Amino acid sequence: MLEIVVATKNKKKLQEIKEILKGFNLKLSSLKNYSKVPRIIENGKNFKENAVKKAVKIARFSNKVALGEDSGLCIDALNGAPGIYSARFSGRDKNDERNNQKVLRLLCDVPLNKRKAHYICAVALADKHGLVVVVEGRCDGLIGFEPKGTRGFGYDPLFIIPKYKKTFAQLGEKIKHRISHRYYALIKAKKIILKYIEKSNVC
Repeated sequence: MLEIVVATKNKKKLQEIKEILKGFNLKLSSLKNYSKVPRIIENGKNFKENAVKKAVKIARFSNKVALGEDSGLCIDALNGAPGIYSARFSGRDKNDERNNQKVLRLLCDVPLNKRKAHYICAVALADKHGLVVVVEGRCDGLIGFEPKGTRGFGYDPLFIIPKYKKTFAQLGEKIKHRISHRYYALIKAKKIILKYIEKSNVC
C-alpha cells in the first residue's frame, strides 16, 4: 500500500481529500502525524507554485510521497482576489467567517450577474527525488449576498453553483465531491498516482 503524506494540518481539507480518493489502495496521513514539521512559506506567484513547494518540501522531510494542495477563490469583480491569499484574506486574525464577511463588504453594491467567481485547486505530487506532477482543477460559480448552509469550509457558504442554485455549504459533501475544483484536480492526480504505484510495484 502506498502511503501519501498530505501537506496540511487542516482536518476538513484532509477529510475532503480522503473522501475523493477513497477506493484507492492508499494510506493518507497528514502533518498532524509528524512533529517538528518544517515551515512552508507560501510565497508562490500562483496556486501551482505553492502546491509544488508543499509537496517537495514534505516529501524530502518525510522521505515519502507527498501531496501538496493549494486552492482558493477568484472573484471577477475583485480582479481575481482573494486568489492565493484566500485563507488569509481578512488579515492576521483571519478565519472563515471574517474572510466571508470581507468578501461581502467588497461586493456590497455588485449585482448577482456581476458576481462571477471560480475556485481553483492545484495538486502536486512529489517523492524523495523531487516533483512528480502538478495538476489543476476549476469550478465556476457565483458569490451570494449572504452565507447559506452549514457544510464545507472556507468560502463554501457564499459560493453558489448556478445549476443547483445553492451554495457548496447547502449542497453538502455528496454533491460537492463530484463537481468541486478539488475533485477535478484530484481526478487528474489519481491517474498519475496509479501509474506511480504500477511503476514502483507498490502492493
